[in-house]
Amino acid sequence: MIRHRTMTEADLAQVLDWAAAEGWNPGLDDAAAFLAADPSGFFLADAESGPVAAISVVNHTEAFAFLGLYLVRPDWRGQGIGLALWHHAIAHAGDRTIGLDGVPAQQANYAASGFEPVSGTVRFAGRPAPGETPGIRPAQAADLPLLIEMEGRASGVEKPRYMGPWLSGSATRETLVSERAGKVEGFATVRRCRDGVKIGPLVAEDLETAAGLIAACAARHPGEVVIDVPGASTALASHCAASGMTPGFDTARMYRGRPPVPSGAIYAVGTLELG
Repeated sequence: MIRHRTMTEADLAQVLDWAAAEGWNPGLDDAAAFLAADPSGFFLADAESGPVAAISVVNHTEAFAFLGLYLVRPDWRGQGIGLALWHHAIAHAGDRTIGLDGVPAQQANYAASGFEPVSGTVRFAGRPAPGETPGIRPAQAADLPLLIEMEGRASGVEKPRYMGPWLSGSATRETLVSERAGKVEGFATVRRCRDGVKIGPLVAEDLETAAGLIAACAARHPGEVVIDVPGASTALASHCAASGMTPGFDTARMYRGRPPVPSGAIYAVGTLELG
């Protein structure tokens, strides 16, 4: 018999291990910050032997939720367990708009549930040249309200419960701020993952600021760097390609309900799991 329940932090750590096995390359320290966004938004399907499927539907605001971490263990697929958990979790969002990042193989299934594609995201990976740009420094607690607001404008939805802990950093995650003449012109969060590091979110007023932040992240974390670039950030995508980063898999940003409206700033996604 299958039952549905809400995840604990230990459950979420296990699900992130599943995600790593699928090649999603999560961060080393994602679970606590993810749960802070919505502790009631992470769900498991349990069999007698233990968890067999997972999904998250995180309510970021009264009007917007984001779906991710939709996984069924390989030996339990094809039995309808994932779909039943999907319907159970979707109810958590109520009448909110729901966003997700769908891989090509699943987009038709998401469309059947009322999700419509609005844009795309491409993952770039490689080793951009490291560098140190004047005015780049670690974020401080006093910066957080402005950084949360900047990310909200860039993505179209302000997500303080998620971005607050995420941008505050941890032993494996830090946020760098680009400041000129006393004005913050951009920031980037970089976190260590199972392989290399990921940058996200990245928000910048111009490409020069974005390039400086990427170079600073690469200087602090030698090895492969991964960035998820929305289709609208064409200048950032071109810069990543020119920096020797290779485009890899792509996803479609899909919404059920009215999509948010991003500001058009140079932007890279925080995570594909929480938006």
